[in-house]
Amino acid sequence: MFGLRGGGVLLGHAVMTQLITFVLRPTMSYRALELDVPAAALGVLAASFAFAPLVLALPVGQLTDRVGERRVALAGAACVTAAALVFTVLGGGLAGLLCGSVLLGVGHLGCVVGQQALVANTSGKGGYDTAFGHYTFAASLGQSLGPLLILLFGGNQEIPHTGRIFAACVGAAAVLVALSFALPDSRRTGPTARETPRGGFGDLVRLPGLVRALTASCVVLAAVDITLAYLPALGAERGMASGTVGLLLTVRGLASMASRLFLGRLTARLGRRRLLTVSTFAAGVAMALLPLDLPLPALVLVMTAAGLGLGVGQPLTMSWLAEATPPGLRGRAMALRLVGNRTGQIVIPSAAGALAAGLGVAGVLYATAAALGYAALSARTLPVDATPVADT
Repeated sequence: MFGLRGGGVLLGHAVMTQLITFVLRPTMSYRALELDVPAAALGVLAASFAFAPLVLALPVGQLTDRVGERRVALAGAACVTAAALVFTVLGGGLAGLLCGSVLLGVGHLGCVVGQQALVANTSGKGGYDTAFGHYTFAASLGQSLGPLLILLFGGNQEIPHTGRIFAACVGAAAVLVALSFALPDSRRTGPTARETPRGGFGDLVRLPGLVRALTASCVVLAAVDITLAYLPALGAERGMASGTVGLLLTVRGLASMASRLFLGRLTARLGRRRLLTVSTFAAGVAMALLPLDLPLPALVLVMTAAGLGLGVGQPLTMSWLAEATPPGLRGRAMALRLVGNRTGQIVIPSAAGALAAGLGVAGVLYATAAALGYAALSARTLPVDATPVADT
């Protein structure tokens, strides 16, 4: 990916960013429950995390290209730290929780855009798939480790010690800030460092295959969210124990991490376009099989297939964008992808909720399978080799 020092720091930065985020978000909800916040306000609280990145993603991407990834990641880490402090000091009221949630969303955005642009700008041609596979593996690891902190502070209780978790996250955020200072600067160390070309989002929108790549990315990410939301509901309908549902979700997560860890080898063997098409289609087939009345061993196999397929979409579209975009526009490219993902995360689950009202959980899963099938068909027409945007 790049030098050993830079690579290790970046992967550590990715792990810490996701770990802190996946601790603070559920803890924020627990604190809201402690405060007897109404259910409608809980929805606003959850949406406040995603709203700021949706509005600010494109400006942050442009800023990343202008001032460098390290500065944007450092600003993001500072916002994450501020969020943890606000939760700790002002988290006794809904206004404080909302403020902390917005700060956390902005901080997460800055860290993620900086990280992804840094991977894109410091990986040599031909190494994008391996680099983004390792990067997304690190992010998944952080997402898996984060909830363990909740267990540490009262996992056997109905509501954990939220104040202690917020305070612990302040310390973890300080580590994130320190890692931000140690991140490499692609303008000096990247193999693709060069004069920044002129251009903007208009150049990216004209990129052949961009819409199809973004479609695959947002559908895959929305499918992950739908799995997390509706598999427990399916389990309740079928009389499954909550531990069994947790096992199936864990299997999906581990399978996704495995596919990302070996993404470079898989791409070298199958090719990027074929791998994206096959993996997305396989995930769609797995989603279509979930509503069937299958025994547990078969469900484990289905969730393994779903995890392997869903784990590939994000890093592959990242690497495709990185290869198709010149260095001076890669921050914007990753931000544009993030906007597409966030839009999909809002629109697709909302549509799924409307479907669930009429067709039930099975209808949601079948519709998600159909969307994945469409994304797989779209991926078939992606250019085999991404063609960089011409400098203007």
